[in-house]
This record gives sequence, C-alpha cells and structure tokens, in this order.
Amino acid sequence: MDFHTEFKPLTIQPEQIEGRSFEMITEEIGEHPFTAEQYPIVQRIIHASADFELGKSVLFHPDAIQAGIHSIRSGKKVVADVQMIQSGANKARIEKYGGEIKVYISDPDVVQEAKRLNTTRAIISMRKAVKEAEGGIYAIGNAPTALLELIRLIKEGEAKPDLVIGLPVGFVSAAESKEELAKLDIPFITNIGRKGGSTVTVAALNAISILADRV
Repeated sequence: MDFHTEFKPLTIQPEQIEGRSFEMITEEIGEHPFTAEQYPIVQRIIHASADFELGKSVLFHPDAIQAGIHSIRSGKKVVADVQMIQSGANKARIEKYGGEIKVYISDPDVVQEAKRLNTTRAIISMRKAVKEAEGGIYAIGNAPTALLELIRLIKEGEAKPDLVIGLPVGFVSAAESKEELAKLDIPFITNIGRKGGSTVTVAALNAISILADRV
C-alpha cells in the first residue's frame, strides 16, 4: 500500500496496530484504580474511544466481570438497546456457547406499543426483553430511557440480569441513568458522566467475551 503523504504509519498490519495501541494506552494512562481483572475492559474502552477521561470514569460492580463471563459461558442471551451493538459485537464468541444477541427496538409489536402508549421504543423494548431473556447480559449504549426502564424493572423484581453494561451517551438523562445503575446491588459496568455510546459498549462486551473464551 502506497501512502501519498510525508507521514508513514509505523505499521499497517492489523494485529500490530492493535498491539501497539494497547501498549500506548498502558504507557499513557498512568495511575488508575482498576484491578488486573478490570483493566482489559477499560483498555478496550479507551482503544475504542481514544478518550482517557472516559476510560478513567468507568465503574465496576465487584462481581461484574465474573458474572459476565459466567453468563456467556452459560449460553445466556445478550440484549442490546440498538442494532449498532449487535453489528459491532463479536457474535461468534457468544454463539460458541449457545448464546445470541437480541435487539427488540425495531420489532413491529414494540413500535406499535410505543405509539399506543406515546412513549419511546427503547422503553417498550426493555419490557419485551425481560419477558424473553432470563438473566443474560444487557448492553445499553444509546438510550438512557432503556437503562432507566431496565432499572425500574429490576427494582420491581421483573428483571434479574446477570450483568448490565450501561454506558449510554447523551445530555438528557444519560449521566443520571448511570448514577442510578451504580446504586443497584447487581453486577454492572457503567461510567460517570455524559460520555459513553454504542462503540464503547461494544468494546466492553467484546472484552468480556474475550475473557469468557479463554480456557
């Protein structure tokens, strides 16, 4: 490949690019509060976002990583709030153990019910998900309303996820929804503030599935 520029990349090999990126992250992050078990998740979040502030704001329930690993190895479903997470996640590692990634937000019955109740499809999709997915991992990166509804369902005993990866991005209710998640006594991965998004949610989910796939 010929780059018509004065700048030449250090490498164009994918594995080497990722490896060097991880090395640079470790060199630059400095002191951090994360355990050896938690750091690979944070590292992949920073790798996906190039945002050290976001990475350092990540919060873990003490049981989050082991709960996620166990859920994947048990063949549980992963429920995502939007298709972007389904598209970006490594489905092969999840399907290897009998699981699948489900997104309900565009289902015709969800769309119809959201219109009938004059509410968001994200909310209705969570109501449908908890009826169809026993336990499992909920990966929410786009819709704070989905996370808030899931929290309500958990508090009311209608949902008991194995792990909630709650990293929605935005200005309206994003930070607040994550604050509420961090108060729950269930396994979670979340962060402080408005930053987040589907890309970093995928990064966290993929990091968990990589750990689950290690013998």
